Amino acid sequence: MEHPVASEATTIASGGGLVDRYAAALYAHADDLNALDAVVSEMDALGRLIDSSADLRRMLESPLIDVASATKAAMAILESHGFGKAVRDFVGVIAGNRRLKALREIVVAFASLVAERRGITTAHVASAQPLNDVQRQSLRARLIEAGYGNVNILEHVQPDLLGGLVVRIGARLYDTSLKSRLQRLQYAMKGAA
Repeated sequence: MEHPVASEATTIASGGGLVDRYAAALYAHADDLNALDAVVSEMDALGRLIDSSADLRRMLESPLIDVASATKAAMAILESHGFGKAVRDFVGVIAGNRRLKALREIVVAFASLVAERRGITTAHVASAQPLNDVQRQSLRARLIEAGYGNVNILEHVQPDLLGGLVVRIGARLYDTSLKSRLQRLQYAMKGAA
């Protein structure tokens, strides 16, 4: 089973125009309300909620649920988890525009926008298995050595990598995955034949 955030790599690679516009709109709205810190915290919590609930992910991704039912369900979930009016209204707009399927990607884009505005570099890290604390600290140390002092690591699991990491920071891509190594070996072997 693919991790819920695995599709993030596709959005990030394609520029995610629609997703970025929603994220920017939420940022501007939260800033106007002087509630940016609260909204940032709640959007982070929303991302964790989506990641931890298979039922919620199915509801967000289902094309069979009509807009009214999806909106009602999303509002009930958000209210029961104590989300504030700004985030509830935002999710309501997304639901009304039939964009609930992109909600997790919007959460990621919002986190990236906040990090960028706060001068924090965002590293998108894909791994075959979830990183443990030692691996996470080692990665952070390597990124600091490479000149990325204030870095925020956004992790997602892609089992098809088989092992290793793919780290994307801005336009830079560091691919040490076993999948890439095997592909390079396969191309080298074809060239030798």
